Amino acid sequence: MAFIYDYGLFAVKSITLVLVIVLGVIAIVSAIARHKTRRGELDITDLSADHQQNKVHLTEALLNKEQRKEYAKQQKKELKAKKKNAQDTNKPRLFLIDFKGGMDAKEVSSLREEITAVLTMAKSEDEVLVRVESGGGVVHGYGLGASQLQRIRDRGLFLTVAIDKVAASGGYMMACVAQKIIAAPFAIVGSIGVVAQMPNFNRLLKKHDVDIELHTAGQFKRTLTIFGENDDKAREKFREELETVHQQFKQFVSEHRPRMDIDQIATGEHWLAAEAKKLGVVDELRTSDDYLLSQFEQKQVIKVTYQTKKGLADRFSNAASLAVEKAVYRIIETCKIPF
Repeated sequence: MAFIYDYGLFAVKSITLVLVIVLGVIAIVSAIARHKTRRGELDITDLSADHQQNKVHLTEALLNKEQRKEYAKQQKKELKAKKKNAQDTNKPRLFLIDFKGGMDAKEVSSLREEITAVLTMAKSEDEVLVRVESGGGVVHGYGLGASQLQRIRDRGLFLTVAIDKVAASGGYMMACVAQKIIAAPFAIVGSIGVVAQMPNFNRLLKKHDVDIELHTAGQFKRTLTIFGENDDKAREKFREELETVHQQFKQFVSEHRPRMDIDQIATGEHWLAAEAKKLGVVDELRTSDDYLLSQFEQKQVIKVTYQTKKGLADRFSNAASLAVEKAVYRIIETCKIPF
């Protein structure tokens, strides 16, 4: 048993050293990557043109040789008529934006660029459709995301949000800004609540005679800590802060969707969209694909995407981070280290 213990201790120390070296390399590469600021670029896609092209190709595939010739002539005539009457240019436009948010809501930086681009070219008769997919995350990040969508409404444009998979917590905070929310029947929505949790290693550190000193100027500069000893007063203050955020969350949702019974739905629960519709959390059960299909005839659908090209340092940093994550997982599974 002593041999196994010594061997396990040696293995853990060796693995820890390797992880420290790898993390150090990642930090250096990340610093280099941040030093070189890369500007992204807008990708504008005419989905209406793509839809029409796909429609023509599918129609031609179902026709015989003679029918294809006749169909080709008909298409040429229609194209000439459209150019002469400038029908497409007179159509109102629907701008499509995709938002897939993580816990840190870093995707909001691209969203703000996309919305700014749309606002520079949109007219009052145009519509913006934002497909939101997020289970929520940090309050300030999703608060900024909701504010970005509010910019669309403030400019007098009609905003529709589509939820195909999930828009919960911060994701729903963003979605509720829209004049209309559509959702697939089995999409997850709601979760109007606030949660916070953290481990505390104070007893473990005391067991190994490790002291932690935390000095603050201001009674509640820190409430709960990871390494220090927490008391009931700090816990109570922490809960007060959570409740304050929850109340502001409720007020925000209530202002944008006043017909809902906010006290009934702001319990932190989430629902499938089919049930949420009965509560007024969503307006219509429909996928974003079906909604877009219904708009092609009457609107020119334009997809706007802001993309940042990743350099070699960024790609190496992401790959190294993934490798470390997998290595840690293997260590936990192999050594059965309790966390």
